[in-house]
Amino acid sequence: MATANDREQRARGQRSPDDAVPTDLPAFGVQLRRMNGEINRLMQGFAGEQGLHPTDVQALAAILDADGPMTPKRLREHLGLTSGAVTACVDRLERAGHIRRVRESADRRVVHLHYAAGALPAARTYFRPLADATAAARSRFTEDELALVLRFLTTLNEELSGIKDPGH
Repeated sequence: MATANDREQRARGQRSPDDAVPTDLPAFGVQLRRMNGEINRLMQGFAGEQGLHPTDVQALAAILDADGPMTPKRLREHLGLTSGAVTACVDRLERAGHIRRVRESADRRVVHLHYAAGALPAARTYFRPLADATAAARSRFTEDELALVLRFLTTLNEELSGIKDPGH
């Protein structure tokens, strides 16, 4: 039977040593779907507030997180869209002031997409609660635990990026 202290600890998100936390695949599936749903909810809210499509917000994230220059071709491959859909997306993002197109090489056909510095304050303001929730969750873990969680998420993202078209 749970004591008042046990219930209080659980209410604060703390676990007693006797609490068994499932680590099987279904438990991970549930938590990953829940997290994905919550992040999607926030992304869709930002998209609506900015007059964008949810795909546009995915494109913004891809441009912001890219490990090298983002091109329309790389963005198309990342999002799995047609050339026309990416062009429309990039046009919307540029019109809204979220990105800028830059021709950075002698080959004028090469276009790099950059997150516009002026767009960052709106994103920071909107996503501040997500950053605060992340900071609050991080505060419940040791640095070693956080390193392990980050290693897991990095590895999972690497595995997921290798899945090209699960339907075929």
